[in-house]
Amino acid sequence: MKALKMTAAILLAATALPALADDAGTCGTVRYSDPGWTDITATNGVAAVVLEALGYTPEIATLSVPVGYEALKNGQTDVFLGNWMPAQQKFRDDLDAAGTIQELVQNLEGAKFTLAVNKAGADAGVKDFADLDAQKDAFAGKIYGIEPGAPANQSIQAMIDNDDFGLGDWELVESGEQAMLAQVSRSGDSPVVFLAWAPHPMNEAIDITYLSGGDAQFGPNYGGATVHTLARKEWVAACPNAARLFSQMVFDVPMENVLMGKILDDGIDAKDAAKEWLAANPAVAAKWLDGVTTLDGQPGADALKAAVAG
Repeated sequence: MKALKMTAAILLAATALPALADDAGTCGTVRYSDPGWTDITATNGVAAVVLEALGYTPEIATLSVPVGYEALKNGQTDVFLGNWMPAQQKFRDDLDAAGTIQELVQNLEGAKFTLAVNKAGADAGVKDFADLDAQKDAFAGKIYGIEPGAPANQSIQAMIDNDDFGLGDWELVESGEQAMLAQVSRSGDSPVVFLAWAPHPMNEAIDITYLSGGDAQFGPNYGGATVHTLARKEWVAACPNAARLFSQMVFDVPMENVLMGKILDDGIDAKDAAKEWLAANPAVAAKWLDGVTTLDGQPGADALKAAVAG
């Protein structure tokens, strides 16, 4: 009889405990990387706010694109929200060959990524890649790119090495997103050609003309692109609750433009900008959190709503 009473007490206590998310204890920290691009900084910030509301600890490492992919392949990170396709096809092929990574979702469509010129460049008659070399002196023979190692820079360098469009004697200037845009801003009435993309508030701040003719280098439709979320297969299997969140977290160009503008133009921290946006868009966040719980098993949408309130 005493044994039966003890068993009943144990069962009663167990039913009083909150249901836990089906993520293992090692899933409490979610590791992902940021290549230093404001669009990924923005989406990483959104993910961080949501994860923290659910009881997870986001750990974001700033890594260049090549290093970031190696980190994901080697198990040093768990998720990557910035797989731009087709620009990063080479890296994606490498991951697919390794067989350790899976795509969770296409998190953005309507993106684009190719060379563009400022107003002075367009006024000089440059509308296509083939127009550039005739205006080499006006552009000082320079094409401004982003950080060293970025796939887009590699495409530009290959174009120069192959003397495509007669650009064999031009120079690629590698820096970073902010340094490149600062150069464009300083150019004033001088023509400048540079990497441009959407989503990005540069499209509002700068009078940009995207160049046609670069389909072989950047893809059709002015480098039309999609962005994908990748994760380690082992992590997905071990952490299904967090993986479900990332598989449902999708964005759009207007949303990212708003967040990036707050980060770049207003100087707001990415997580603060994300918190403000999430508070104003509960219906979107609710879709992301469908079937997702906190680490202690509570409804995820309720937890996020409480976290971003006020």
